[in-house]
Amino acid sequence: MFDVGLLELAVIALVAVIVLGPDKLPDLARQAAQLLHRARGLAHNARDELRNELGPDYADLELRDLDPRSIVRKHITEAMAEVDREQAQAALQSRLPDGQVPPYDVEAT
Repeated sequence: MFDVGLLELAVIALVAVIVLGPDKLPDLARQAAQLLHRARGLAHNARDELRNELGPDYADLELRDLDPRSIVRKHITEAMAEVDREQAQAALQSRLPDGQVPPYDVEAT
């Protein structure tokens, strides 16, 4: 998501230790974890309220289902699967009956 590698994390940690000091760093990490926990709780509450407002038909609704990228990806993969099924069906229908020889053009080879 953020495309941060191990070297970048090490530099960020080193700068944090130098700027904040090793005694304040654990408290800051604890506060960051609490903030993340609260944000996750808010997201879960929003999802639950949305499910309750929409009714029992949407009981299995997930917030990631509302992401436009996932909607487009879902429809594209379904369309590609349908095309694959159609091509496979066409290939089965275009097979020659047993014992029949396919057309052969001597001049083309």
